[in-house]
Amino acid sequence: MGDLLQPWHLLVLFFVFSVYVTPIRVLPFWFICKKAGFSPWLSLLYLIPFGGLVLDFVLAFSGWNVVPPHQRGWTTQPPWTPQIPSPPQS
Repeated sequence: MGDLLQPWHLLVLFFVFSVYVTPIRVLPFWFICKKAGFSPWLSLLYLIPFGGLVLDFVLAFSGWNVVPPHQRGWTTQPPWTPQIPSPPQS
């Protein structure tokens, strides 16, 4: 009982630290997975050891099924037709 730092203190610090760090790691990847076209539940891979590394590789090397949003007020331009220059008038 004379020791200042017991092993269970480290466990308590680990769990308290993980309560604050887990949302900071999982929440951004939740939105990244959703925007990339994957299931947002894949972001929970950060809760298991080396799961975040696997998720990083999946996001980096896979094709993203992203559909660009419709832009309001943008109309497509008609195709450009070249104008034949007329000879100078004298």
